[in-house]
Formats: sequence, C-alpha cells, structure tokens
Amino acid sequence: MKWLGRRESDNVEDRRKMSGGKLALGGGIIGIIFLVIQTYMSGDPTQLINAVTQNNSPNNSEQPTTAADDEMAKYVSVVLADNEDVWNTIFTDMNSQYEEPKLVLFRGSVETACGGANSASGPFYCPADKKVYMDLGFFEELKNRFGAKGGDFAVAYVIAHEVGHHVQNLMGTSGKVHERKSELSEKEGNKLSVALELQADFYAGVWAHYNQKNKNVMEEGDIEEALSAANAVGDDHIQKQAQGHITPDAFTHGTSEQRMYWFMLGYKSGDLSKGNTFKELKY
Repeated sequence: MKWLGRRESDNVEDRRKMSGGKLALGGGIIGIIFLVIQTYMSGDPTQLINAVTQNNSPNNSEQPTTAADDEMAKYVSVVLADNEDVWNTIFTDMNSQYEEPKLVLFRGSVETACGGANSASGPFYCPADKKVYMDLGFFEELKNRFGAKGGDFAVAYVIAHEVGHHVQNLMGTSGKVHERKSELSEKEGNKLSVALELQADFYAGVWAHYNQKNKNVMEEGDIEEALSAANAVGDDHIQKQAQGHITPDAFTHGTSEQRMYWFMLGYKSGDLSKGNTFKELKY
C-alpha cells in the first residue's frame, strides 16, 4: 500500500519504550499465538486478559526501538488515519458521530482497562477503554509461525479488523453479544463469537473498499496479503497446527475460508447492510 508522506493519525499512543507491570496473559481478537487453544479462542478479550497474572511488580525502564520498528509504527499510524477517514464518513452518512479509537503500541506487556496483557495476545481491542493494543512483533509471528505471506497490507487488515470491533462497540453489537452469551451454553456462545469476529472481518473489507475508492493507494498483491493473513488466523488452521486436529464446537473466530469470504464480501460491496453475519454463517 502506498503510504509514505501521507497523513498520520494523532490517536497513536506509543508505549514501546516502557515495559509493563502487573502482567496478565491477554486475549487477542485476531488470534493468540502462545496460549492453549481454549484460552486463545475466547471471543471476549476481558476474560482472556485477566486469565493469568504473571508479574505484580511494575518496571518502568526504557527499552530501545529499532529503525524498522519505528518505520512500522509510522505505517500503522497512516493506516489508522485511513480508518478514521473512512469510518468518519460512514458514520456521518448514517447521521451519527464516529468516536475515533486510540491505538496503543507496546512491547512485551501493557496495562489496559481490561487488565494486563502481553505480546502473546496478538493485537486486540479493549471495549472498556476503546483502545486497540498492538505489539508489532506479532506480524513476524503471523508470518513465521502461521504461514501468512507478510507484507504491509496484512498489517492493514489486522488493524482494520480491530477497528471493526470498535465499530461494533459503538453500534452496541458487541455489548449485546456478550450479554446474550451469558445466557447460552459454551457451544452456542461460541457461535455468536464467530459471528462477531466475521463481522469485524467484513468491516475490514468495507474499510479497504472505501479507502481504495477514495485514495487509490492499494498496490498489486495487497488483497492477497490480506487474504493470506485471514487464512492464517482461521480457527481450523490454528487448531490443526496447535493440537493436530480440528474441533468445530470450539471455533470462536471462524474458519480460514469464512474469514476470507467475509473480508472479500465487504471489500467488493462496501455495503454495510450485507454484513449481518449473525443471520447467516454460511460461506
């Protein structure tokens, strides 16, 4: 994606030079790399983030950053700005006001309103403080451990997915889902989690649709990079790698095929009315 020289967001909070304290293993929305299957597949990040407390002593020592890491941070800021532009317009067209989320860059561990988290969580959205949290090292893991192609648009897809969760929070969708899940069995609740995640993938596609339409910044291979990332974080793909077999009743994010399908539907249509993943989960 063409990004050099373009507007960066004012909503990036850079905490990479500070190591965190009071660490708890967190729950990412895109996918968690180092936790056991049942833990990392929770659809509610607040449950995961408070799962295991590892360190109760804060450490405020500064940590150096690399030039490559700093360049990626600038790219993330541009992608976040692009998300702001698209969703501000969409909400205005709906006679509503978009509240821009903050994006927190961290390294190692971080404190959030949902509890402590570490880099094993993968990128995640905390609805309690309306912030996206991201350790940039996740993207190397996505490529090296799960076989995604890499590339800058894979990063854009992940950011847009997390912003999609913020949109769901603003629209009241995620609150209704978590309330409803408390009344259901784990198996039935997992189905709602899948629908929530697939809708965030759809919203990521909607963002890509309008960002390209309005700014013409995508390059050859960008969509393939996004699809490769979506494929890599499918429940079936990760379960097979982690435990050698697939357990559909434990799916909380959707299969690789479902995730790619809903992203592409959003990208091709740009039509929010087509994103009712709760109505039909077929692909």
